[in-house]
Amino acid sequence: MTYQDTLNWMFSQLPMYQKQGKTAFKKDLSNTLKLAEHLDHPEHKFKSIHVAGTNGKGSTSHMLASILQEGGYKVGLYTSPHLKDFRERIKVNGKVVSKQFVIGFIKRNKAFFETHPLSFFEMTVGMAFDYFSKAQVDIAVIEVGLGGRLDSTNIITPEVSVITNIGFDHTQFLGNTFDAIAFEKGGIIKPHIPVVIGETQQETKPVFQALAKANNSEIVFADKEITQVLKSDLLGSYQSKNIKTVIQTVKALQKKGYKISEKNIKQGLSQVVKNTGLLGRWQTLNDSPKVVCDTGHNREGLQYVMQQLLNEKFNALHIVFGVVNDKDLSTIVDLLPKSAIYYFCKPDIPRGMDAHKLKAEFNKHHLKGEAYNSVNEAYQTAFKQAGLSDFIFVGGSTFVVAEII
Repeated sequence: MTYQDTLNWMFSQLPMYQKQGKTAFKKDLSNTLKLAEHLDHPEHKFKSIHVAGTNGKGSTSHMLASILQEGGYKVGLYTSPHLKDFRERIKVNGKVVSKQFVIGFIKRNKAFFETHPLSFFEMTVGMAFDYFSKAQVDIAVIEVGLGGRLDSTNIITPEVSVITNIGFDHTQFLGNTFDAIAFEKGGIIKPHIPVVIGETQQETKPVFQALAKANNSEIVFADKEITQVLKSDLLGSYQSKNIKTVIQTVKALQKKGYKISEKNIKQGLSQVVKNTGLLGRWQTLNDSPKVVCDTGHNREGLQYVMQQLLNEKFNALHIVFGVVNDKDLSTIVDLLPKSAIYYFCKPDIPRGMDAHKLKAEFNKHHLKGEAYNSVNEAYQTAFKQAGLSDFIFVGGSTFVVAEII
């Protein structure tokens, strides 16, 4: 099998939450534990940091990986979803897993996969852990896929558990109250393992404190700690919260004997993109007209993005926007500027919401624009219609951003 053959097999044979939605979500760890046993428990063969949260967990994970790399560590990084190539999910020191490893992993374990119906995510987690074990990484930064307690990544015992924040996303799986969602994400808190909470929220603080107490885990709320103001090459004012979370996580690692200097922290934060290859976080794609994309897609994420937009100067604002079909539009529509010209589009996945449906719903809220047959057509039209002093924002979904990067 070629690399493309392998990917085609993975995507066609196995449920994939990102493309299908709820039908691919499995509410226990039994499959992951079976696969881990089959692979001789690779998760026990490397140290790790576990990162959960509604928003910011991807940026936080990449910042941590970059700082550890600057400290001279061999660092694994597991994140999801990917933007352009599946291999972005699994990296060591910023370099994606080889095509040969992906092909070989599927080939070696195909008989197991054919007799054990795993989800796409479960299989990919197994692949990542196997790769990090074989690569003999010093430490791996592992981003939770969805939730925490029942997420496939939650078979590791990390050096530090990190929860960036809590917001309303994936409520059909995690619950529709802040404390219910916090309980699910707080499921990554392990006995005697320190936990860093990025944002103190009135509804979630007692949940995290109770879980930490039950596990005898030291807990720190990063936004309540006084820290030096540091900057990152990840632009967007919202990154300041993630930076505070990262600094407290590094302090927890230093207490455990990790050699990470102030210079490592500063250089790591300033070279995240170079060290890790992160894409899609307030990323500038063009200067005149200015084009920026961002993968923020739920209320909390879009709130930060829209605040950032207010800092920009432009004549007219053009927004290329698409979402997935299980998105509750009522949670985000009030955040979007009525003065913008909208280009509605459907991301090219089965879960993508029809552009005409999106337009009809947004029109009810006085958000005006046209529907287009594809993300690319919407983007190209916006680019042609925008003046040199205008601003084009592309977002609403990770999958929309992926198609234009």
